[in-house]
Amino acid sequence: MNTQQDKPQASRRKFLTGAATAGGVAALGFPMIASAQGPISMRWQSTWPAKDIFHEYALDFAKKVNDMTGGDLRIEVLPAGAVVPAFGLLDAVTKGTLDGGHGVLVYHYGKQNALALWGSGPAYGMDANQLLSWHKYGGGKELLNKLYASIGANVVSFPYGPMPTQPFGWFKKPITKADDMKGMKFRTVGISIDVYTGLGAAVNALPGGEIVPAMDRGLLDGAEFNNATSDRLLGFPDVSKVCMLQSYHQNAEQFEIMFNKGKFDALPAKIKAIIENAVEAASQDMSWKAIDRYSKDYIELQTKDKVRFYRTPDSILQRQLETYDAAAKKRSDNAIFVEIEKSQRAFAERAVRWDLDTNVNRRMAYNHYFGKQAAKPEAKKS
Repeated sequence: MNTQQDKPQASRRKFLTGAATAGGVAALGFPMIASAQGPISMRWQSTWPAKDIFHEYALDFAKKVNDMTGGDLRIEVLPAGAVVPAFGLLDAVTKGTLDGGHGVLVYHYGKQNALALWGSGPAYGMDANQLLSWHKYGGGKELLNKLYASIGANVVSFPYGPMPTQPFGWFKKPITKADDMKGMKFRTVGISIDVYTGLGAAVNALPGGEIVPAMDRGLLDGAEFNNATSDRLLGFPDVSKVCMLQSYHQNAEQFEIMFNKGKFDALPAKIKAIIENAVEAASQDMSWKAIDRYSKDYIELQTKDKVRFYRTPDSILQRQLETYDAAAKKRSDNAIFVEIEKSQRAFAERAVRWDLDTNVNRRMAYNHYFGKQAAKPEAKKS
């Protein structure tokens, strides 16, 4: 009797074992098929010279994705000019000449000047991290998608990587008042062109790798790029020994990771999720690396390269705000420019107020511990 009762159980166990084995074969079989198809490869280009830390950030992001997908997606990143010029990235990714790229939104300013609102200008007092908060939670992402669709850009965009406030510029001598800019041949990009033009400069927009050669040949009297490390690697100390710190022309900029939309949409959902999370991981990692590297190079620029740093006078900062307002007013007929501005202002009004009221000014603590031995920028009175 026990034998008779055991038969169905034995049979059932045999069935379940067989089913599990078959399921295991099926489960193992799918990755084997995927493996046989090989990894998905993407060819990217950054908008930065290979020696710039910005290109390093692009490589860092690619490595995160390549590692997190276990090699199922392999992104190769080439430096600026390898396939297209730096300012040609958006067209190349839209057309599929490149599968993706790494740059800044303001480099596409010529396509639609509202793109400058992602980092080129005072951002109503926001810093770059606050601007990214607006992008993710305050409606910026939807507005960027709308903007790109309006100009036929076939891309998926991920702004990331908040940058610290950028210097006012590198010069032959300290700038003590706004009138010192009159007639100066100067490099900047985006709506900052209007800001420096409003100060009296004759502006030329150049990508990062072309700035120092232009200064060396006398084609520029001054220029701004970004940060202590990039500026040092690109050779600014070889053509200038004066750098003016603090500015409103680009105090809230961030990078952009861009995919060709067709290529991105065709990716498996799992890989898309990895990419989206890798963007945020890379954003934070970039911030940490920037603090470490920029602070080291800021000291070395002074000690090894004999660069003198000065704080931009408040009178010039105030003029920057005024010239920016005038430039923005000229774009009042650009509906999406106005829509983005309205959204940013509403977010900034509460976010910046919260920040100013909540976070203590660190200057007192820094001076308490390090004030006597700290190397400080020389202040110039206007």
